[in-house]
Amino acid sequence: MLELCGQLADLLQKKQWLLASAESCTGGLIAGACTDLAGSSNWFERGFVTYSNEAKTELLGVPAALIAQHGAVSEPVARAMAEGAIAHSRAQVSLAVTGIAGPTGGSAAKPVGTVWFGWCVQGQLTSETRRFDGDRAAVRAATVRHALQRLLALLG
Repeated sequence: MLELCGQLADLLQKKQWLLASAESCTGGLIAGACTDLAGSSNWFERGFVTYSNEAKTELLGVPAALIAQHGAVSEPVARAMAEGAIAHSRAQVSLAVTGIAGPTGGSAAKPVGTVWFGWCVQGQLTSETRRFDGDRAAVRAATVRHALQRLLALLG
């Protein structure tokens, strides 16, 4: 993860951009991975851990009606989280994750391992979903890795 964060640090610093994270299912692991790198204060602006629906609304401005209509684990909520991280920070770049890490909480429509991602790079919003196998730790680790890898690709 340190190598990924190092590449991200290089790209962001070249552009003089800051990153903000908005995390639900990862509970701050993305922010933790970024700040494991010495000098991360030069490019990592802040992280929001918005585990509850209320936190998503209060800290990121995700409309409660959006969560009620689509569920917290959904494309509209992931996109709203990414936009909210930008709106509530000094960052030019954000990433957001919301998912079901398990072992409980899944459904037929949204099985355990389902994660929605949102990225905002200079106002351009991108989102996608992935389903990861494994236990809770494996789902969370795969989520962190994918969020950072995809952000690198979007910045590249």
